[in-house]
Amino acid sequence: MKHILLILALYLLPLSLYSQGDSIYFSDAIKINFKKYKDASSRAYRKGDIEKGKFLFDSLVEHRLEGTTFDDYTFKKFRGGKLELAEVDKPIILITYAAWCVPAPGEIPAINKLAQQYGKDVKFVVLFWNRRVNMKKTARKFGSRITVCYAHESYKNDAPIIASMKHTLGFPTSFYLDENLKVVDIRRDSKPVGPKKSNYKKGYALNYNSVVDGLGQLLINRQLAKERLAGN
Repeated sequence: MKHILLILALYLLPLSLYSQGDSIYFSDAIKINFKKYKDASSRAYRKGDIEKGKFLFDSLVEHRLEGTTFDDYTFKKFRGGKLELAEVDKPIILITYAAWCVPAPGEIPAINKLAQQYGKDVKFVVLFWNRRVNMKKTARKFGSRITVCYAHESYKNDAPIIASMKHTLGFPTSFYLDENLKVVDIRRDSKPVGPKKSNYKKGYALNYNSVVDGLGQLLINRQLAKERLAGN
């Protein structure tokens, strides 16, 4: 019952907005009563109630953030230049990291493999919450089919990105966006399995399967959109 009341309190206003058929921006939706979610989530994790923390996160995504329009952010690319999300003409998987947060064994190879397999149909973007100098070593581990970017509080143009993404949902978090920048899903995909080399295969499989699950929904949505256009 407490869970149901909490969900009603957190999401009543956003659901009323969606019922009008209007799509709001992700950065606006995340602000609505976010403090209530943050307080409840923090209490859950302080008490060691991981299940409730996950429940709150998944409910936030499902009831407030799915279907919003992701902001047209511009990211600095690790290898030079800039990436404007609105210029990407296919679905996007955007994965956020920090260089000091060590990925699980097998995590980066799993993402590299997925980018090799599906890079023609989906844009893979990795965003580090770091200055460039601090993320170079880890950034070089990602394959050529992945666009590695970075953002940091010290860069004034990154303030909106930091505020709406890093300071809300944290990291590592993955955003699944369709070709129109609509939010299809948001997940915490990293699966910590320990630092030992013996855990490589397990880490690879867990991360591969987690990302490919979200990827499948992106590709299904894109195919359905094509079929609707063909039928008109």
